[in-house]
Amino acid sequence: MQIFRRPCETKAWQNRICPAETMVKIHPDRKTLSTGEETSSPYLTTEKESFTIWMKSLVFNTNGCTVFDSKGNIIYRVDNYNSKSCREVDLMDLHGRVLLTLRRQKFGLFKTWEGYRSPTGTAESATNLDYFRVKNNMFKIPSKDSSSSYRVTTGSCRNDEEYCYKMVTRGSSLGIEESCGRLVAEVKRKQSRNGLELGDDVLTMMVESQVDHSFIIGLVLTHSLINCKL
Repeated sequence: MQIFRRPCETKAWQNRICPAETMVKIHPDRKTLSTGEETSSPYLTTEKESFTIWMKSLVFNTNGCTVFDSKGNIIYRVDNYNSKSCREVDLMDLHGRVLLTLRRQKFGLFKTWEGYRSPTGTAESATNLDYFRVKNNMFKIPSKDSSSSYRVTTGSCRNDEEYCYKMVTRGSSLGIEESCGRLVAEVKRKQSRNGLELGDDVLTMMVESQVDHSFIIGLVLTHSLINCKL
């Protein structure tokens, strides 16, 4: 898969690939957040934070995904171009540095998606040890109105009977819970200031404090890949 890596260096370049009317439509609400103490990870929330997910690529509105923080800055992107439901997807920052590589595997009756960290910012450098794993039952028939769940294992949970997180869908919303049941993130349709829902490709993601939001967006993208929405 080709990866678009040209950095967004000028406003002219931004305007060429991001039409102004589109950006205004999906721009997140501007809120002033307290900075808190400096954290060791640039992706760790200091308090509950909101993000806007636009299920389109920056590259001429093709397949992919663009994620904005609460101040309107682009922090993540996925560029699939004309492809959909790829077997491998790279989560990048604004400048094309690969942060996570998501790969689809198949074991028996299950399709498994695995997430790998990229220490040097390229897909080729993704570590061999999977960062997280999500299993999907191939014979499960999804229903729009019913709830469903997917167990997420990480490096500390290697037993198939154990899980560290769970993705739960209820209608059009997606919740990510710890194994104890604590909700750490929630994704749902974004609403305008007057309460009207925007298109189904514009989402709001709320992430609780002290949570790695790059990990959360990795799970959200995996959920979209499982359901053929990315």
